[in-house]
Amino acid sequence: MSDTILNVRNLQVQFKTDERIIKAVDSISFQVRRGRTLGIVGESGSGKSVTSLAVMQLIPNPPGRITSGEIWFQARDAQEPIDLLTVPEKQIQKYRGEQISMIFQEPMTSLNPVYTCGFQLVEAIRQHEDISQSEARRRAAALLQEVRVLPPDDEMKRRILEEQSISDSEIDAELNRQKTSMLDRYPHELSGGQLQRIMIAMAIACNPTLLIADEPTTALDVTVQATILDLLRELRDRRGMAMMFITHDLGLIAEIADDVAVMYEGKIVEYGSVLEIFSNPKHPYTRGLLTCRPQPHRRLRFLPTVSDFMEVSMLPTGEKLIQAKKQDVQAVLAEAQEVSEAELDQRLQDLQKHAPLVSVQNLQVAFPVRGVFGQTKRYLMAVNDVSFDVYPGETLGLVGESGCGKSTLARTLLRLIEPKQGKIFFEDQDILKLSKSQLRQLRREAQIIFQNPFSSLDPRMNIGDAVMEPLVIYGRGNRKQYRERAEYLLQRVGLDPKWMRRYPHEFSGGQRQRICIARSLALNPKFIICDESVSALDVSVQAQVLNLLKELQAEFGLTYIFISHDLSVVKFMSDRIIVMNRGKIEEIGTADTIYSKPQTPYTRQLISAIPVGSIDRIQQRQQSRSA
Repeated sequence: MSDTILNVRNLQVQFKTDERIIKAVDSISFQVRRGRTLGIVGESGSGKSVTSLAVMQLIPNPPGRITSGEIWFQARDAQEPIDLLTVPEKQIQKYRGEQISMIFQEPMTSLNPVYTCGFQLVEAIRQHEDISQSEARRRAAALLQEVRVLPPDDEMKRRILEEQSISDSEIDAELNRQKTSMLDRYPHELSGGQLQRIMIAMAIACNPTLLIADEPTTALDVTVQATILDLLRELRDRRGMAMMFITHDLGLIAEIADDVAVMYEGKIVEYGSVLEIFSNPKHPYTRGLLTCRPQPHRRLRFLPTVSDFMEVSMLPTGEKLIQAKKQDVQAVLAEAQEVSEAELDQRLQDLQKHAPLVSVQNLQVAFPVRGVFGQTKRYLMAVNDVSFDVYPGETLGLVGESGCGKSTLARTLLRLIEPKQGKIFFEDQDILKLSKSQLRQLRREAQIIFQNPFSSLDPRMNIGDAVMEPLVIYGRGNRKQYRERAEYLLQRVGLDPKWMRRYPHEFSGGQRQRICIARSLALNPKFIICDESVSALDVSVQAQVLNLLKELQAEFGLTYIFISHDLSVVKFMSDRIIVMNRGKIEEIGTADTIYSKPQTPYTRQLISAIPVGSIDRIQQRQQSRSA
């Protein structure tokens, strides 16, 4: 049997619209070998996810169809590879899930909301293996521990003893109860990161020959992301599994891939080993992707973007012509300008000469944990005795893993969640004592930009009305003035005011986030909370939005709290950083100090998990693997 598990030749996938035919995948070829990972990288719309769906024979027809090409797969029970494009639909089902498995990007649409996560995981196991229901549930719980939805048994026992005064004989019963409780939860009861890990558990349940991971860590914290990458590498090496790893982040590619295919506009524009791609990228698009991600070891005034490296023009035939700009990576970085430590220190001193805009004192937020009959058994401290100040014009970064309390804290600052105790001052007003009318006035001054721009916008409202809505609600001016303000803001965030009558579904994720930013600026606020507002974006679009937020801060004198689980992004944006863990502040300090001199093991763990994409890390990984 060949070491080549997957051999794709001249694959072409088209989608038919009312106006034209789109080549989503345009005559691409690649191989995936046993025990190796092919990383496929590119922005949204590059064709990388469509490529994975073609391999799985899941292209929706209509409107899409595979128009040409071959997909050769080396099945476990076959001496010679088979062309999946010639296999009937009923036969292809025996390969899906058991021999070719896929981790999808959006777990909420992949899991059935009316069934528990445990039921769906057990179903996936029993569909391919002849085992009992009880054994399948035991396997399901073990898989959840493997992907860190549940802690290992010894850690669970330690937590049980910390939280409850029970005898040793009762520990095992409580351990099984907690495992059962997790298996019996429905998808809506879990975080996005937990749901993605359940999808990974389902994908690896039957030990597939080929695992396709489509953006499997997009929703995860950097530490959990690192754990998942370690897990995928371990599974690949131990089981001799072949893997396709699809992402928009070359930093992740450096951590897991052996070979890399860079996709742009449906084509593979660069293909080679991971070391070749990172040490000597040839295509301007690859150079742009490598450079636009925030680099934690250097502080730039603004982030380079893909457009700094390439020019795209249209030919008379309708084809796009890509030309490299006459500048290399070092020239672009020089133009971006590194900010000196002395300049950062002086900026912080100038900011702190003023009274704080926001002051938080001994804040506590608790959620009741209810028993079987609805009575409150205990309280979960989501935010526990937190105190800090935010100065006018400052960006205060808030970083930590899912569940650390950062988003709860952000919503409490705007009184979207009521605290248990503590004080929150905004310009010397204790907002916890404000009446409804006073609170309404406060929300003209303080806004929030959420993580998911699509769910933040009403799909039935065009974007012009969406940006004007705050002005209409607060009655500031007439319809003509509202429209002029909306046009100015859309133009300011890089969108054409002529698009005001378009609807959210007509825009990309990055454009939708720009619309949300424009709406948040409608009432001229002083204070904006950015809650994971760039985590769902491609790295190139992320760079554009981060640069935009910095420009808007300088223009409008904005004060930000910038929340993210990605410390490299937070470091680029922030003057100071708060690191949160389990509802408490682990440490607070300047962005550079937190990164270069972390004071706690938790912060050091966050920093070590950042996928920096360095050549040294790639070489170390390859050496340790071959040892």
